[in-house]
Amino acid sequence: MKFERNTLLLLAALAAAFPLLVQDQYLLHIGVMVLIYAVLASSLNLTVGYIGEFSLGHTAFLGLGAYAAALLSSDFGWPLWATIPMAGLIAAIAGALIGAITLRLQGPYFVIITLAFAEVLRIIANNWVAVTNGPMGVAGIAQPHFMAGLAALDIKRSYYYLALLIAMLALYLIYRFVYSSQGRAAVTVRENRYVAQSVGIWPFAYAMKAFVLGAFLAGLAGGFYAHYITFVGTDVFQFSFMVSMIIMVLLGGKGTLVGPVIGALVVTLLNEYLREAQELRMSIFGLIVMAVVLFLPRGLMGFLTQRREQRSRAATAKTTQAQQEKTV
Repeated sequence: MKFERNTLLLLAALAAAFPLLVQDQYLLHIGVMVLIYAVLASSLNLTVGYIGEFSLGHTAFLGLGAYAAALLSSDFGWPLWATIPMAGLIAAIAGALIGAITLRLQGPYFVIITLAFAEVLRIIANNWVAVTNGPMGVAGIAQPHFMAGLAALDIKRSYYYLALLIAMLALYLIYRFVYSSQGRAAVTVRENRYVAQSVGIWPFAYAMKAFVLGAFLAGLAGGFYAHYITFVGTDVFQFSFMVSMIIMVLLGGKGTLVGPVIGALVVTLLNEYLREAQELRMSIFGLIVMAVVLFLPRGLMGFLTQRREQRSRAATAKTTQAQQEKTV
């Protein structure tokens, strides 16, 4: 608990200092995308890492949040400070509705239904031309008023700090949930559903709380993404987003708070580095997933935690042995 909290505080301090040390808009853009993906990966981790169900439809909540913010801004003139929370709320309501169906299922049935839900939303967004503008998407999403007179570099910095604020809020909410009695109950359900029921834990209720929180945070990220890119199309429902989030969670370490953040940083940087090798990029990511599953099944943070525990046990054993020798 203390290790993850201190690591998150250190990462937050480094992230806050990053724009002050950088004068390049491209690097700031990468920083913004890392923060967006950190929120998305952390929200997915609530389902994969703490409930123990593998969702392939998390892009549904990202897309709902993005379209909600885009339409509220372009059609109704809502400001950013109102559209992003509303995007999260709409995604959370959708999460409650789909969770009421899917969380009663397990294994491949859960995977198939969540994937189908995201695909249905993509088809609706692509064909409901009167509302979503179909394949043309929603363009011209207004920037916040306070950015009107700023230089391009300052606008990037402003978006960066907004993304950092959302990421810090998301990680704080996840931290409070995970280390609460409800989060521990969700982990108990993940480990053994029947044991959880035997001690009075209702698996569906606790899984629903984690699932809805994950949907809410993905909606927030989608709402911010719409304002940052100033365009939303059906590509937000594409499976490539889902693949990136899964790789981030698995690489960083599912069931940890810091893991998805580290995974988001590594995968986003790797994605930018391999941009020229578009045809090989997904193949390389596939090889990374295979390597992680085979050699680091608990991810980078799981591996580091295991090493730290081993060193702690070794130090304790040496201390105990030394005390026994003194006693003899």
